[in-house]
Amino acid sequence: MKLNDRGLLIVISGPSGVGKGTVRKALFDMKNHNLEYSVSVTTRAPRVGEVDGKDYYFVNRAAFEEMIRQDRFLEYAEFVGSYYGTPKDKVEEMLDKGKEVVLEIEVDGALQVRERMKDAVFIFLVPPSKKALYERLSRRGTDTPEIVNKRFQKAESEFKLAYKYDYIVVNDDVNNAADRIMAIIRAEHARTQRTIQKYQQLMEE
Repeated sequence: MKLNDRGLLIVISGPSGVGKGTVRKALFDMKNHNLEYSVSVTTRAPRVGEVDGKDYYFVNRAAFEEMIRQDRFLEYAEFVGSYYGTPKDKVEEMLDKGKEVVLEIEVDGALQVRERMKDAVFIFLVPPSKKALYERLSRRGTDTPEIVNKRFQKAESEFKLAYKYDYIVVNDDVNNAADRIMAIIRAEHARTQRTIQKYQQLMEE
């Protein structure tokens, strides 16, 4: 029996290049989960293999800015010339259905969500070392050397914000990192502050 009917909002965040997408995929490949991925909106061009509506909703800048004016984002940020945002209505709809909603977003966006969704679970994904992060950024081959350096410099400032998160998970091995995140999700469902009201109701029946 579930002691909390509303789903959990799980925010997986961290500097660019730490492997957020890869860990999220490994998490969703696990069996017997109730996870739903919140697809973000972006103005950047699709990368090879990315599918509109599955990896991102790809829109132009004017459309994105209109969504900002209509307050349709749970969070949004501009990074290296492109907007990224989380559509608010879709997240709330999934949470109301009892789904575990996973956001995979940049640090700026995660801190916005922290202000608006106090009961969300915030997980800061980090690389095993700065050297490993730089190698990952360079190896992707999707950015120019200048952008790689910008991402790395931004990452160095973002590491200092780890204290704003509930958990820190080191991505030393993708499957290990996914296992740790799943353990966090299961533990959060048993947290007293989330379940005490429903528990007391059950004890009164």
